[in-house]
Amino acid sequence: MKKIVIPILAALCLTGCELDETIYSSIYTEAFYKTAADAEKGLVAAYDPFADMYSGPAGTLIADFSDDQTYPRGVVGRNTLTLFTYDVNYTTQKSNSRTNESPQQIWISGYDGIEKANWIIAKVPDAVMDETRKKQIIGEAYFLRAFYLWMLTKNFGDVPIKTSPSYSEADAIVGKSPKAEVYKQIYADLDLAFAAGLPSYPAVDKGRPAKEVVNALYAKAALYNEEWAKALEKAQAVITSGKYSLMPDVRNVYKYDQEDAARIENMWAYEVDPISPGRSHQMTGLCGPAASSGPEYGRTTFGSMFAYQKFYNSFSPQDKRRQLLDTTYVDKSGKIIPQRSVTPITTEGVLIKKYQDPVSTQNLIPNIPIFRLADMYLIAAEAEARLNGATPAAYGYINTVRKRAGLADLATGLSKDAFIEAVLQERAWEFFAEGDRWYDLTRTGKFLTVIPKAVNPVYPVRNVTAKNKYFPIPQDELNANPKLEQNPDWK
Repeated sequence: MKKIVIPILAALCLTGCELDETIYSSIYTEAFYKTAADAEKGLVAAYDPFADMYSGPAGTLIADFSDDQTYPRGVVGRNTLTLFTYDVNYTTQKSNSRTNESPQQIWISGYDGIEKANWIIAKVPDAVMDETRKKQIIGEAYFLRAFYLWMLTKNFGDVPIKTSPSYSEADAIVGKSPKAEVYKQIYADLDLAFAAGLPSYPAVDKGRPAKEVVNALYAKAALYNEEWAKALEKAQAVITSGKYSLMPDVRNVYKYDQEDAARIENMWAYEVDPISPGRSHQMTGLCGPAASSGPEYGRTTFGSMFAYQKFYNSFSPQDKRRQLLDTTYVDKSGKIIPQRSVTPITTEGVLIKKYQDPVSTQNLIPNIPIFRLADMYLIAAEAEARLNGATPAAYGYINTVRKRAGLADLATGLSKDAFIEAVLQERAWEFFAEGDRWYDLTRTGKFLTVIPKAVNPVYPVRNVTAKNKYFPIPQDELNANPKLEQNPDWK
């Protein structure tokens, strides 16, 4: 109960009066995070920016529309990512109401999520509740803070590190830290998350990170930071935990009616459900043919995202993953539509089949994978090779993924560099349209040579430059934070 002293004007005189007021209309941080229910609600709130990031889904599209695998129909500003014509204001995205597909959404969601995780870390330790669950909630907050920070640094490079909540406006004004310091913070948060007693699969709730997922993020962050031994150690820890395994048929990882079964491989994902109102994403609608003409793709589709013909041609005909792409489709009348008629923007349109949802009117069934077990095998293969060359162990990791795809073992006798190149190619085939490839190209410096060759009649020229390794910090953020500086190449 809050005491408020106010003056009251009486008819004949002024007197002092104390009013006892119980506040019902507002929640203050001083009064919140006191109970188990508060802590659980605070944790749900910390996941909300994650949903903002992936419902657009900026979490995948900014990478997918930049890479050499997939491209957009040039509407509502999507082609600025493919043509590298975006500016520090992300003007085209804003003018087309597509901030949710832009790098700016990553920044907005990332720091929103970090702020909410910071409140949990600061306040929940004093909550009156079961100590085991309290520890887990705080551990999840550390994991989320690490994930948000990783999303920020892989897109913007040097970024602010914020580890305490904003009790005042001044607390929110923080300058950038070098990328090396950002990764130290990510590792520190993941160490605390791992020690928090998070459950392992299958005991974990849908959409929440299992203990092994903490190591999965650790492995991938270390790979991006070129700490090969750490990446190998954490990837091996996930693989040898025995909690996850590859699905026998790679196509079932994405099938709308195999979602629960696929959790054995799909370790952590952006989870959606066929309800309204509810969280959704655009991938089903973007990837299906225009005018909702292909029933197997979805009830409402727009023909706005395709794979490059050259990428489709790179697959072996024996590779089962090629069946997650198609050059024809069956329309509502049962007629086979030839490739030349898939889309009016090109005769070489290749459809993406990873996000098909033929049954839901809400297009809410397919999850967007974020960490899959296959990633751990390929991280281990690359890290082992970078440390020790193309060893039998490195071959074993990559061949596990190739065997599931229906391919023969990788040719033996490869040099270290040739083997690493084979791993990067394997990653391209395995994770297309999952927001992964662009970061493989930028972390290895290959984007400057690969992207100019990834052209077609829709995008015959793609003028990528060195500054595109990282996206520019949104001008709105620079205006709001006087301690923040633009990335050097974008000044």
